Amino acid sequence: MAQLAGRDASRALGTLMAAADAYSADREREAIRILRPLRDRMPGSQSVRELMGLSQYRVGNFNAASKELEAYAELSGAVDQHPVLMDCYRAQHRWKKVADLWEELAAVSPSADVVTEGRIVYAGALADQGKLPDALALLRKRGEMVKQPKDHHLRVWYALADLEERAGNLARARELFHQVARVEPGFADVAERLAALG
Repeated sequence: MAQLAGRDASRALGTLMAAADAYSADREREAIRILRPLRDRMPGSQSVRELMGLSQYRVGNFNAASKELEAYAELSGAVDQHPVLMDCYRAQHRWKKVADLWEELAAVSPSADVVTEGRIVYAGALADQGKLPDALALLRKRGEMVKQPKDHHLRVWYALADLEERAGNLARARELFHQVARVEPGFADVAERLAALG
């Protein structure tokens, strides 16, 4: 960023930090307002494009978010924001883009958390297209029990439980939601989901 900003590097960094603070405080629209002139002045800044994309995503501007996150991925060569970009494409029903990014992410396999998020988004996209058996198969591959579950295990179990419920497999859905609740009772809306299943 310093190279792109030149003599204005310290001011640009201060602006970026102000936007990051706004984003961290759930003031995404303020972050977007702060970032817009910085992005226009330095379109080659990875960090600016990434934060702009994440801010746009949080406010539901999926088209704008996808453009920023595409630029971030192209500039950085990184895949860490692929799950968010996949979700943007999912919201726009751009199924081929979702599938292509999932293949890229699965091939690179950067970290369990990032791959898990991508897997969940891809499964959701398959379900959205009426391919529930494929979505279930994708998540069942990673829905196994583990003795020391991490956060990514809980996310897979929760997403799989949701799909099992949609498929009418209520006993399995209940079992999976119970697994999540045993490890982390306050996870998402798991208590309400269990109550609804009876």
